[in-house]
Amino acid sequence: MFPLPPEDRTLSPYTGWTRAHWEAVADGLLAAVEPYRSADGAVITLPGRESWSRCDGLEGYARTFLLAAFRVAGGGPEELLAPYARGLESGPGVWQPIEDRTQPMVEAASIALSLWLTRERLWDRLSPATRERVAAYLAGALRHEPVDNNWWLFPAVVGGFLSAAGLLAEEADAAVERGLARIEPWYAGDGWYADGDNRSFDHYNGWAMHLYPALLAHLAGQGSPGPRLRRFLESYALTFDQDGRMLYHGRSLTYRFASATSLFAGALLEATPLSPGQTRRIASGVLRRFLDEGALSPEGLLTLGWHGPHEPSLQSYSGSASPYWASKAFLGLLLPAGHPVWTATEEPGPTGLAALPGPGLVVQHTGDVARLLNHGSQHHPGDPLYDRYAYSTRTAPTTGVPDNHFGVVGPDGTVAERGTITPRGTGSAGDLAWAASAGAGVESLSVIRGAVEVRVHRVAPGSAVRQSGWALVAAADPADQGDQGDQGDQAGGPGVRVGVRDGDGLVSELVAMRGYSRAHVADDSGGSAFGAPAAVPVLEGVAADGWAVSVAVLDGDPAGTPSAAADDITLTVPSAAVTADEITLTWPDGTRHTFQVRTPDTAA
Repeated sequence: MFPLPPEDRTLSPYTGWTRAHWEAVADGLLAAVEPYRSADGAVITLPGRESWSRCDGLEGYARTFLLAAFRVAGGGPEELLAPYARGLESGPGVWQPIEDRTQPMVEAASIALSLWLTRERLWDRLSPATRERVAAYLAGALRHEPVDNNWWLFPAVVGGFLSAAGLLAEEADAAVERGLARIEPWYAGDGWYADGDNRSFDHYNGWAMHLYPALLAHLAGQGSPGPRLRRFLESYALTFDQDGRMLYHGRSLTYRFASATSLFAGALLEATPLSPGQTRRIASGVLRRFLDEGALSPEGLLTLGWHGPHEPSLQSYSGSASPYWASKAFLGLLLPAGHPVWTATEEPGPTGLAALPGPGLVVQHTGDVARLLNHGSQHHPGDPLYDRYAYSTRTAPTTGVPDNHFGVVGPDGTVAERGTITPRGTGSAGDLAWAASAGAGVESLSVIRGAVEVRVHRVAPGSAVRQSGWALVAAADPADQGDQGDQGDQAGGPGVRVGVRDGDGLVSELVAMRGYSRAHVADDSGGSAFGAPAAVPVLEGVAADGWAVSVAVLDGDPAGTPSAAADDITLTVPSAAVTADEITLTWPDGTRHTFQVRTPDTAA
């Protein structure tokens, strides 16, 4: 860890961190990469694996350049730009060319943004010849095709800078217009964008789809992303728990605290529902959490993984410098030292829940746990970072035994994958929210109230089924473990339960309500991003009438009895000769909710 200022528990009672800590971390990250810079300054090749693009040295230069730019634009020492200025002299002749759908287009956006942020301190001081070469290199982003997702914003950012610099104005402005226009059809409502012509709703919303339009608006007055950004932050802020953990869901999670970027962007554009104290508390909590949990190598470099190195958190495009997209979080330094985000006393982040019909998600923050119920986000079928029914800030997908999964069990014992997710709607009523979807021969519904989540599935009558719960690491003293035997009515039902507890008192429990007759804890030696091995609660049985219903609990109160509420839920479901498509939940306080769950298309 880098040398840090003393904590200030008066200004920051929750994290102890202030703007000075952010500045110190930025300086430490920049200093740590310098030994890996080439003699000409144009590439920074860090130790570790090579990405599929094989332009890791360019990534190292561009992504740390952005960190230096935020630091200097926020009042930091100008000498931090010196090695990057030196790299610009030779970079255009060293860097891989920008071509259709190639990684240098991504890095060109970071270089352009860095130059834009520090224009008077760097760009305007370069020789005319160097400016010409750099501009010619960056212009390649305007003339080649991006990947059809958030990449459209990279030529837009390059165009914004070149236009502001008085270069290639017509071509540059056209790139800005194209990029902003291309992402428009992907806006799903509720502040959320899909990352392309798919249903990939993930952290790219915060660190790309909202970030770049926000910076274009801030630097050039182009577009008006504020209302959507504000709407996004209303639900996105619920995905961070009270201890600084971010939601483990989706790809590129090795970018880690880049998840805080949009929080600062909202403050920068005055487009946030959060108070200044909430913004800093969440953002500082995330940054501190990752550094405290071992995201840095002994050399002070960001590792490829989550808390530390973790291969399953990576993608083929992840290389040694990829984690430095986390530099985006230091956007907060653009807020001057006297801004309320830096001077207000920290406040707890918001709690509550939000049903999001556009992306087909429910997000909930109860304090100790933030979670997402997923009935609409999918990158491609079969990806555990998207296919699970639920994700949280304190758990992650397992590498072997699928957690938070439901599937029909085939004759050979194979559990079917979820298949293509088709959203069926979401909604809320008071302190309760629900989301529904269809998969491969399954209609599913999740209903959450407090720590209790009811999981309802309809399949072909007589199907063997398997439901798994939240996976915990280093689980000990199972709450109820082992095979519970055949219990309940003819469809399987109440009485079958299984649970695990981790060393921090977090409890994961499954309680069968219908369609399950056996329970056990499955061991996953590979574990998850939080460690290994992991323990996964599992229910199994035969859905005689096609209904499989259970309660899943993830509760962080070590002194609580999380399943007490689950015990008192009664379910009114159709008989074995079912013709109706309804299920009614009656809660201990007498509240009753009825939901329709249609007959599944078993030919899917």
